[in-house]
Amino acid sequence: MEIIPVIDIKDGLVVSAQQGQRDSYQPIKSTLCSLSTIESVLNGFLSVHAFATIYIADLNAITNTGNNYNLINQVITKNKEIDFWVDNGKKIHELAIPNHTNQKSIIGSEYQNMTAFQDKVQPIKNNILSLDFFPSQGYTGPNELLENSTLWPENVIIMSLEYVGKNAGPDIERLKFFYQKHPDKIFIAAGGVRNEKDLFSLKKIGINYALVASALHSGTITAKVIKNLQTKKYPD
Repeated sequence: MEIIPVIDIKDGLVVSAQQGQRDSYQPIKSTLCSLSTIESVLNGFLSVHAFATIYIADLNAITNTGNNYNLINQVITKNKEIDFWVDNGKKIHELAIPNHTNQKSIIGSEYQNMTAFQDKVQPIKNNILSLDFFPSQGYTGPNELLENSTLWPENVIIMSLEYVGKNAGPDIERLKFFYQKHPDKIFIAAGGVRNEKDLFSLKKIGINYALVASALHSGTITAKVIKNLQTKKYPD
């Protein structure tokens, strides 16, 4: 099991995500750091574990209210040993070659229009797809993208925004459905992971990657928990 810490940044500060309600996100309060700056939060995560991958969402870029490109680029440049997955609301035809070799783009289904997908399969294959599910709305994006797995890259995030920050556990049934239907893909759970038990529940259904924020900040997922996951010490 690999944990991928999440940094949601808005107006220059790292914020706490709650069920996709982006307008109401507030600066993060964490046991790992005293400040809500991106560098402070990243250092807090790295004090727990030498994470190989970090997910960053630029909420201003996603909501067309500015961007945090400079801050994100600075962090990526300073931490070349880490792979960064960056979501800045780009449509497939807007994707450019990343500025950094340790950066990949998140292709969020909620931003896409299938008319722009013609001859654009390779950019998808080189990045990370996020299939986005919102509270009450369910899947958000072109149905063709949801249904045509030949368009998908190897790594696909199942972004269950209803579960983000809700402390209700991950979206097990949806993740199980996708894993069983598409065993050739690597699925990443996003939303709801609270503790060690949730992570082992994901492993049992074949999900070996999870985006996590709240459980790291609260201290319920610790260095010891991560070590247990890596050494396959299953709880009773």
